[in-house]
Amino acid sequence: MDRDGTIAREGSLDRVPAEFAPVIDALRVRVVGTFVRLHSAYLYGSIPRGTAVPGVSDLDVLLALHDEPTDADRREASRIEDALDREFPQINGAGIQLASARTLLSDAERHDGGFFVACLCTPLLGDDLAEHLPRYRPTSLLARETNGDLATLLPGWRLRAAAATTDHERRTLSRPVSRRLVRTGFTLIMPRWGGWTSDLTKSAELFGHYYPERLGQMRTAAATAREPTADPAILKMLIDDLGPWLAAEYTATHGERTPRPGA
Repeated sequence: MDRDGTIAREGSLDRVPAEFAPVIDALRVRVVGTFVRLHSAYLYGSIPRGTAVPGVSDLDVLLALHDEPTDADRREASRIEDALDREFPQINGAGIQLASARTLLSDAERHDGGFFVACLCTPLLGDDLAEHLPRYRPTSLLARETNGDLATLLPGWRLRAAAATTDHERRTLSRPVSRRLVRTGFTLIMPRWGGWTSDLTKSAELFGHYYPERLGQMRTAAATAREPTADPAILKMLIDDLGPWLAAEYTATHGERTPRPGA
């Protein structure tokens, strides 16, 4: 948090661990050589926060384009992801999100995509969109708009869990599910706590101060986010117990998320 009570940007290129510098250099070259409609590029996650672990952490990237992303853009992003993952053993996968600068700056995304860029993303290339966005505070509005759509995700997670037949498929699903549940649990209590953190372990413990009866489940979610599991019992607990309770408590506390255009 900054001294004025707003949420400070959490990352910096100065914090990128030395082991990951070659990955970032290669990313720059590939992005510039591929996306002619690029407005700006950003890093987010553990690498710009300086907490990344070689061989464990993934590379998280946001590309803001001048126009809406096309299928061709998504194919190029996937190609870069695969190439970086093959070339650099210090990352455990790469993920590139695509969005238009116009969408990220829109009123509908002001407290979701806009907050993401302004507070959780570190500028890498181009003009920083954060210059056109407000300073954010840990309010109920921010909680609702960032994570108030959990209920809409649960049916898809259930379908994927039911269709999973291998340990690999269950591990692949367990990571995003558990990460989202921990972040939703944290933002549920964020306005009461009055601050921000992206640390999953800390998020789970802070959540437990307000909901001690669910702390054990949230600790399991945080552990799964760090080390994905193939245990179907854990997936079932996350998706069929913690998830529905959390979605209902979230809506009761913060209200329903504003519908997005075209959603």
